[in-house]
Order: sequence, then C-alpha cells, then structure tokens
Amino acid sequence: MARVLGLDPGLRRTGWGVIETAGNRLRHVDHGVVDTDAGASVPERLCTLHEGLARVIARHAPDEAVVEETFVNRNPESTLKLGLARGVVLLAPALAGLPVHEYAANRIKKALVGAGHADKEQVALMVRHLLPGVGDAPADATDALAAAICHAHAANTQARWQPAPQDAAETPAR
Repeated sequence: MARVLGLDPGLRRTGWGVIETAGNRLRHVDHGVVDTDAGASVPERLCTLHEGLARVIARHAPDEAVVEETFVNRNPESTLKLGLARGVVLLAPALAGLPVHEYAANRIKKALVGAGHADKEQVALMVRHLLPGVGDAPADATDALAAAICHAHAANTQARWQPAPQDAAETPAR
C-alpha cells in the first residue's frame, strides 16, 4: 500500500489531498487547503505555505508526492507569483525525502474524466465518485486529489508493464 500526497499549487490557496492506493484500489485519507494572507508580503506567504505543507507531510507521512504542473498566465506578475509558490510546493516534499512527480493539468483531467479539457466540476464529480467520503471539498483540494489519483493509476499501469524479475532472467540474450 502506498500513501500519495497530491498538491495543487497556488500562492493564495494551495490544495492538498492524501490517498492510499493498493493496486487499483483507492482510499481517501484527508484533504484541505493551505491559505495565505493576501495582505502579507510574498516571502511571508511562502513561509506560511511551506509551514502548512510541512505539517501536512508530518501528519500524514506520505510515501510520495504529486504536483500539478501549472500553465503560463497572460499576466506576467501572476505567473511569477505562481512560480514562486510552485517552487515551495515542490521543495516541501523534496526536503522531507519524498519522490516528487509532476503531471500536466490536461493529463490529470484526461486520466479522471477522459477529456483533457474537462471543467473543474467534472473533475470534482469524478473525484467524489472514485473517493467516497470526500464530500464537498474545495476546488483546490479536489484538484490535488485528482493529481494523486492520476499518479496512482499511472504508477499501477507502469508496475503492470514491468517484467517480473524471473521473466527477465529467463529471456535469452540476443
């Protein structure tokens, strides 16, 4: 069984969600949002973000983390601030010694809904369907849970494609 922490970066609100996965079985553990004070300086907000994520990691002891890749906004200042937050979101689990995986938003949506351009409501509906007990989670948290689900499915598929150790030894060299 593996415990996966999904993260949806944002300077104002970073969503997080923890699931457990065993093969193709998924179980919701917890979810939430790390909020920062919009009136605080950017360095203070980044500290708040790091401290919040460090508490989540300490409380839930995930085995790995998944971060949703972000797209470039039209506003360069917003893009820069999101990039700073994303750096903290990548750094927090890395400092805790966790492997960190990244998935594009379109890949996450396609893995859950079947369409890479699905809207947030469709993704949230599928998260609630796959993880009973999630309830009416904030959009940032459902996006984070969606990233964790995407990774769980991708990791399960990749594990099935790997040859068993004995199969590799039995295959003659060419």
